Amino acid sequence: MIKNIYKYEIIIYWSNEDEALIAEVPELAGCQADGETYQQALANVEVVIDEWIETAKLKGRKIPPPKGRLMFA
Repeated sequence: MIKNIYKYEIIIYWSNEDEALIAEVPELAGCQADGETYQQALANVEVVIDEWIETAKLKGRKIPPPKGRLMFA
């Protein structure tokens, strides 16, 4: 597997409901994965980023450019 080269922000947080760590990519709608550890959640979301972008390309959808650090209040 080729690691993605994308520079999207990834937020990792604990979910009591899922009893897992969730890795979320805010710039890619619905792009998230989970894992038992930070490393596993990160590795899983990297795969999902690749799949999200591949699917967007196949369907002719716009792929947002990475903006880097997002500011949340």
